[in-house]
Amino acid sequence: MSAPRLATFVERYLVERRRLGFQLSSTAYCLRSFARHVQAAGYRGPPTMEIMSEWARCDSHGSPDPHTWARRLKRLRSFMRWLQQFEPRTEVPDDAIFGRLPERLAPHVFSDHEIVDLLAAARRLGPKPGLRGIVYETLFGLIASTGLRISEAVGLRNGDVDLKQGLLTIRRTKFAKSRQVPLHLTTVEALRQYRWMRDLAGVLQDEDSPFFASTQGRQHGQPVRRADAEIVFRELRDQLGWSNRGTHHAPRIHDMRHTFIVRRVLLWQAQGVDVDQAMLSLSTYVGHAMVTNTYWYLSAVPELMAVAAQRFESCMPEVDDA
Repeated sequence: MSAPRLATFVERYLVERRRLGFQLSSTAYCLRSFARHVQAAGYRGPPTMEIMSEWARCDSHGSPDPHTWARRLKRLRSFMRWLQQFEPRTEVPDDAIFGRLPERLAPHVFSDHEIVDLLAAARRLGPKPGLRGIVYETLFGLIASTGLRISEAVGLRNGDVDLKQGLLTIRRTKFAKSRQVPLHLTTVEALRQYRWMRDLAGVLQDEDSPFFASTQGRQHGQPVRRADAEIVFRELRDQLGWSNRGTHHAPRIHDMRHTFIVRRVLLWQAQGVDVDQAMLSLSTYVGHAMVTNTYWYLSAVPELMAVAAQRFESCMPEVDDA
């Protein structure tokens, strides 16, 4: 199989999967990267585990960790199974190459101080005059206060943000589902202040225009791109010099979503709320497909393991020492 033909199959696969409601942003990046690697290597023939493992070792961070390579290789698995119908000699990567992955990596749970510092640093972003600072301050603040995914936040349109009712509408997000997200009054006020300043800058105000819009050059009025938000976050993270408390290579934007969930469960525990009864509402609020995805935090995040232990002890019968 030639590299151009492989690239064509990658695009065809992505189209088919997206029609089923999958967004596949990370998967698309990996598959296209793999196709470019095959072309650069001058490789011809069906994809083999040798060429796949060679690509997996070339991650952008230069990681020497086999778990990182295994995660990259896992991104190729579904595509290779799909490709076998057209090229039966295609090999499908398994856990035998780099070893079995841990179930999920523990996130970096942000402290209040870290969130405050992040928003303050975002506010100072240049160039001046301009709205770049308040755009990213508000974007990151919204994610921290609601647990939205970054793709959901940058995908908001003006018509999705109802500040009178204090409600966001998240349309056809991950798993092709839509949901409504109530906002705290302080979040509503921050969004109202941002929108007022943004509107003064002449950004389009019709319902279908992006809520988070760029005000710079040719990108004026266009939605803030996820890739740009990731770059800004990494720059601010490096500037602030946080110590990483998660098991990913560094704190990520997505860890603010994890932090929101962890903080909510800890607050319920402190208030004496029945966590089991409240978990379904939290799962719905953050847009998890299954409540088990929310329960994962009880066993994977150190801050919540004590909560899980207390729940276990409460179910155990008392033992008479005598």
